Amino acid sequence: MSTDVTDKSPAAAPPGKSGGSATGGGLLQLVLNGLRRNMRQYGMLIALGLLVVLFQVWTGGDLLLPRNVSNLVLQNSYILILAIGMMLVIIAGHIDLSVGSLTAFVGAFAAVLTVEHDVAWPVALVLCLIVGAVAGSVQGFLIAYLGIPSFIVTLAGMLLFRGLTEIFLEGQTLGPFPDGLQKMGNGFLPEVGPDTNYHNLTLLLGFALLAFVLLQEVRDRNRQQEFALDVVPRNLFLLKLVAISAAILTVTMLLASYKGAPIILIILGVLVVGYGYIMRNAVFGRHIYAIGGNLPAAKLSGVKDKKVTFLVFLNMGVLAALAGLVVAARLNAASPKAGLSFELEAIASSFIGGASMSGGVGTVLGAIIGGLVLGVLNNGMNLLSVGTDWQQVIKGLALLIAVGFDVWNKRKSGS
Repeated sequence: MSTDVTDKSPAAAPPGKSGGSATGGGLLQLVLNGLRRNMRQYGMLIALGLLVVLFQVWTGGDLLLPRNVSNLVLQNSYILILAIGMMLVIIAGHIDLSVGSLTAFVGAFAAVLTVEHDVAWPVALVLCLIVGAVAGSVQGFLIAYLGIPSFIVTLAGMLLFRGLTEIFLEGQTLGPFPDGLQKMGNGFLPEVGPDTNYHNLTLLLGFALLAFVLLQEVRDRNRQQEFALDVVPRNLFLLKLVAISAAILTVTMLLASYKGAPIILIILGVLVVGYGYIMRNAVFGRHIYAIGGNLPAAKLSGVKDKKVTFLVFLNMGVLAALAGLVVAARLNAASPKAGLSFELEAIASSFIGGASMSGGVGTVLGAIIGGLVLGVLNNGMNLLSVGTDWQQVIKGLALLIAVGFDVWNKRKSGS
């Protein structure tokens, strides 16, 4: 999942070598050089770690209480889902302002189906995803094939879907939802196995995830060495594996000591792995990067830019529908005011996570990291009883700093 480059400083081992002789100050120099050369990749990850440490200290340890970690996942799940789709849209060189209103509309549609017409919730779920796909495809068609700017199309969509939400709900909150649908937003994995004072299934999934991630990292490094590509020195690579292991094990143990992993976390995990693979390895993912990075060159290379753009917005519509179902399930009701500013949160998550205004740059994992940065900021400030006015100021500054850092990093790389 990484795009590491070799540290060519005197303290670093040559590519493909072990670099095992570096100890003490040499290892520190390796770490500093590696971070300097991969600042775009690791900058926000380090910022997330620092935020967690700071709020853990400022809140007297409340931030990483098992119950709060679980709530952090549940409260930010829909923003993370939207951030994945928004990252693809931004990489392709576009923007989508309609996702917040579309989530509200899908929640209203689900409420009308299940509450007023007694439609079975699995059927309603499928119909809602289809509605999201249709909404995304219409916007994608207008943008890709008619050439209308995405800002204009999605701004119109934002107003349209917000109005339809008011019409569907007649200005009222509608609920409650069936139990099966509620579990999507609030449910946890079931208890299995003997009583160990921990949630056994969560432990099993956490260890499986750890093994998968470590094997993937080792496989990626070996593949880079096979093709004579530059890799980071072994000591720095081992340090990276230790940090990954510590993060996964910490989250696993915290969740397992409460109610276990939320169901929405499993859905998010599947989305991250699936979209991460598409953007790294699939032709479609490479085409998204191509049209966002250099559209004329992509056309000359045979990339069907209109089809790719259409599918990107169709995908955004489906993910917005999924987020709308999660929001409605968590609130156990559909509200005309649901989804307000969700599009801004998703856009901010993408830019904080490393997306570029000019397109062609960004990763799915970066979108998740950006969303978690905002989530930790929101949660930590709530624990500290910071007013909503100052929360908006701080989040705005965080976005400005992230984008400014991206511009500075690109200028430094260019020079």
